[in-house]
Amino acid sequence: MSLRTFAIGLAASASLLAAAPAAAQQYDDGYGLHAGELIVPINKSQVVTTSEAIDRAMIGNAEIADVLPISERSIYVLGKELGTTSLTLYDRSNRVIAVMDVSVGPDVDGVRRQIEQLMPGQDIDVTLSNGALVLSGTVNDPGAADRAARLAAAYAGDGQVVNLLGLGSSQQVMLEVRFAEVTRNIGEQLGVNGFGLSGNGDFGLATGNAPRVDLPNTAVGSAVADAFGVFGALFELGDVSIEAYLDTLERNGLSRTLAEPTLVALSGETASFLAGGEFPVPVAQSGGGAADDGGAVITVLFKPFGVSLAFTPTVLGNGVINLVVAPEVSSIDPSASVTINGLTVPGLQTRRARTTLELRDGESFAIAGLLRDETQATTNQLPILGSLPIIGSLFRSTRYQRGETELLIVVTPRLVQPIRPDQVRLPTDRVPVPDVADVLLNGDVYQPRDLGPAAPSELPATPQGGDYEY
Repeated sequence: MSLRTFAIGLAASASLLAAAPAAAQQYDDGYGLHAGELIVPINKSQVVTTSEAIDRAMIGNAEIADVLPISERSIYVLGKELGTTSLTLYDRSNRVIAVMDVSVGPDVDGVRRQIEQLMPGQDIDVTLSNGALVLSGTVNDPGAADRAARLAAAYAGDGQVVNLLGLGSSQQVMLEVRFAEVTRNIGEQLGVNGFGLSGNGDFGLATGNAPRVDLPNTAVGSAVADAFGVFGALFELGDVSIEAYLDTLERNGLSRTLAEPTLVALSGETASFLAGGEFPVPVAQSGGGAADDGGAVITVLFKPFGVSLAFTPTVLGNGVINLVVAPEVSSIDPSASVTINGLTVPGLQTRRARTTLELRDGESFAIAGLLRDETQATTNQLPILGSLPIIGSLFRSTRYQRGETELLIVVTPRLVQPIRPDQVRLPTDRVPVPDVADVLLNGDVYQPRDLGPAAPSELPATPQGGDYEY
């Protein structure tokens, strides 16, 4: 170990030791010489002052720290490199005044000031251990711990920060999601349907959405498919009997969908739920299985549908909540079904969103929206005849459809706390078990009852000079 010493030819007096501005605390180790630990920031200095004149100072490792005399009772300690060493002070009688540990590391006081300034209210303590900054204490959210660690790394460098910060009481987040969808469908249909059959049954015809014509000697059916208002007439044209029908149809449809899933999760944890069901989907797997001939084996895979919600909240500072949210509403759509080898697999109508956003407690944000306007016009006609002016309308059928859809998804996070059991109101509390006599005699199976407010946690104090009624 290299030693660095200097001598001051001054008289000695008392044997008490102090450091300025950060004093080294002296304690009794059996010899009364150990003066505690002196923390010196790297490339900065501390002044050690004693009440006794210093004749000689010895530093254990001159590469870690250096000492310079200031006066007969003060020395200047300069931090040069990260590490620990020792400082020994002697008087003119070559008697040891005190021995102290010197730790050279990052600027602990500077880190403390920055944390107090940038993150007020956080219980964070910063100490130095073997050249590394040690963060200890309790913070309110994981974001504060990460910010404190990054701030300490700016002083000590990567790998020189030991993060021992703990989280206080974990916060719980309740997420409210609202799906609001309105769908409107309008349809118009106008067409002419005709059936004709010759007297001897050798000739027949059909136009429009007509059923098949059986030849020969089979009467033509008179039903018109997919029609609501039908006007018909029967007349003869030479040897041909003709049945003519004018079908008109107007459709107006309105659909309203509203789903409000609510879910509670711990800050930093992922929660999900599904309110719906699952439908089977046959899946063909070639070879193996129970089939001895090596043919396809049919297995069943279940697909979920309904109202589902998955989200991960993280409570940041100042009441800001970071959300990773994925809501979804799906329903079985028979119009999108697929039939394969006699097996019908239904389709799904799905409204899904996935995003990341930040909101404060109680704030709302529309994370997804849709405005859709679809128009479709279809004309079925006989070639050439349907294109003739005026009379061409007798040989064609026209269908007009228009669909309008409006969808909005709104999310609202809230910081919540548990409640007492007597404050819980369940949906089943409003519906008591029906009375047998009321069901059999009156047919009354639904008798909802009014629920009063939740019971108070404690009764108010009785006023002086009178009784309290409740």
